[in-house]
Amino acid sequence: MQSAPSGLLRISVATDFGVNHLSPVLSEFLGDFPDITVNMVLNNRYVELISEGFDMAVRIGELEDSTLRARKLTETTKRMIASPAYFEKYGRPEKIDDLNDHKLLHYSNQSSGNVWKLTAPSGEKRQVRTAGWLSVNDGQSLLNAAISGLGIAYLPSFLYADAMAKGLIEDAIPDLPLETQGIYAVYPPGRFTQPKVRAFIDFLVHSFAEKGPSEW
Repeated sequence: MQSAPSGLLRISVATDFGVNHLSPVLSEFLGDFPDITVNMVLNNRYVELISEGFDMAVRIGELEDSTLRARKLTETTKRMIASPAYFEKYGRPEKIDDLNDHKLLHYSNQSSGNVWKLTAPSGEKRQVRTAGWLSVNDGQSLLNAAISGLGIAYLPSFLYADAMAKGLIEDAIPDLPLETQGIYAVYPPGRFTQPKVRAFIDFLVHSFAEKGPSEW
């Protein structure tokens, strides 16, 4: 276990995070560890690491499998966002109940099903049913739909931050508390962590040390 990191490293990553944030930094990792070969599988489903042959995964939000070891990389927040053109045409919701009169863009792979779990300014937990107008199983496609003025999407900051900085989208209900989600590297339990896995997790911790809800 003290050997230099080498061999095939098979990782599972949520598509949106993998495409936008993990793929761009892989070249640096492979340059640092030329004896490691990476097989990165992008998907939006929950994978069983051991039975499906993965060395590790990058997961966002609440960790469902407590048997896995986890290391927190950073955090992201979620907002309901839409384009200025959408708000000009349909108005801006002032409270959660107003969402019933708006066109909502649904992420069909989310663990909570076809509802958004929101927190009111009072702290009350609310649920809003979202299916019906447009459902997509890819966050980037939802963001594109929101930018095009099709409706309101509920997305993580690592995905929408650039578009918001450019003024392409705006916060739908700014007064609502933000949901914060952790981004974790998870890997199978055991007395020893393989050198290739340990090296990649250390690299991820370093790469995302300066990232977060306000830095994406």
